[in-house]
Amino acid sequence: MNDLKKGCILFDWGDTNKRIIAAAQLLLIFPAALFLTAVLVRYLQPLLYGPAHLAGQIVMWFSVRQWTLWVLLIGLPLAALILGGVALLRKSGRTPAALQSRLPVRIIAAATVAAGLILAVVALHMLAN
Repeated sequence: MNDLKKGCILFDWGDTNKRIIAAAQLLLIFPAALFLTAVLVRYLQPLLYGPAHLAGQIVMWFSVRQWTLWVLLIGLPLAALILGGVALLRKSGRTPAALQSRLPVRIIAAATVAAGLILAVVALHMLAN
């Protein structure tokens, strides 16, 4: 019985929520990260080579569907940015220095920054065209 109590005390339910948020953020930014990586690979190699050809097909899949720009390239990264911002502010008590160095918190922070960068790249591309 004593071991059971010790195990329950050592298990932090807050870490489970952080893991869920981190996994959700990674899933939310994956389509946009895949697209931007495919654009980069497509321009690094000629389309005749395997990776560039596959990257070209991914880019074409996104480009023939108008909804992908709004949902996959703007909506999902924006949701990840908001989710991560709220989670980090809630966790840190409004001060970034108070962040703990736990892996889920680091993943949340990295995914939040990645979502912001993805949105910046998409916004700059939209403004340029």
